[in-house]
Amino acid sequence: MDFKNIQTLTSNDMSTVNDLIYSQLHSDVALINQLGIYIVNAGGKRMRPMLTVLAARALQYEGQDHTAIAAIIEFIHTATLLHDDVVDESNMRRGRETANALFGNSASVLVGDFLYTRSFQMMVKLNNIEIMSILSSATNVVAEGEVLQLMNCNDPDTTEASYMKVIYSKTAKLFEAATRLAAVISNQDKLIETAMQNYGKHLGTAFQLVDDIMDYTADAKEMGKNVGDDLAEGKPTLPLIYAMQRGNEKQSKLIREAIEHSNGMDYLDEILDALKQTGALIYTQKKAEQEADKAINSLAIIPESEHKEALIALAHIAANRSV
Repeated sequence: MDFKNIQTLTSNDMSTVNDLIYSQLHSDVALINQLGIYIVNAGGKRMRPMLTVLAARALQYEGQDHTAIAAIIEFIHTATLLHDDVVDESNMRRGRETANALFGNSASVLVGDFLYTRSFQMMVKLNNIEIMSILSSATNVVAEGEVLQLMNCNDPDTTEASYMKVIYSKTAKLFEAATRLAAVISNQDKLIETAMQNYGKHLGTAFQLVDDIMDYTADAKEMGKNVGDDLAEGKPTLPLIYAMQRGNEKQSKLIREAIEHSNGMDYLDEILDALKQTGALIYTQKKAEQEADKAINSLAIIPESEHKEALIALAHIAANRSV
């Protein structure tokens, strides 16, 4: 099953999710409408809300709350993107100008705040304290992850364990909430809830690992951002951490200085050579595939269905995508 098949399978539910997103974006403040619609229309695969929809259907849920949760998840994710692009001083995302490049940093931060608070208004309407607890906790952990990543910036002594904690917090936690909540609203037992939680966690980890690989391998036009952005920002991602550990003295020193001084783009070719020679990209890819396998194994407890097949396919896609 490829991604187009998955989109077809979820099209009815995702149409409802998209309608809800646009209706909840509405504000009496014109700039919120303008910037909000710009960022929501910026492309993307809607991976996180799609996970909630697929997981709910795989668990034979027949209600409507899954579409509201999916929209909430997308709002939280979009808010983090708005804030991230300001922090990272990014000017390109998904092949378009970032909102902060177009509307300014202040507007981006404030509309991000609007999306966070709107998501919490939507949570309240669901009138389920467990849903609120999971989503509020996830949002808090994502914020912690972003701060931890900021602390790790320009620190070449960042460990693999610290890096993995960052990507769990800033990326995998929201994936985890997206799939766990499908079990909550369908009144599954704790074994299935934990299984769905683990699926999302491992899938999100695989997704981010591959994202970090693509910072050095993908075509800028296809990826929708500049190659080497993480390097330019001094972010010690796993490929760099591994290459520093396994490289020769010259390679390790070069990467260390690139992270410390955020000047890696001046030595991009040499660093790319070091990543290849040390097998850093292969190592990171294998870690992503291991995480995808863990995600798939977590699904063994749920019944066979077309939606389960789609969840399995998404794990393979996340670990092996090129864009």
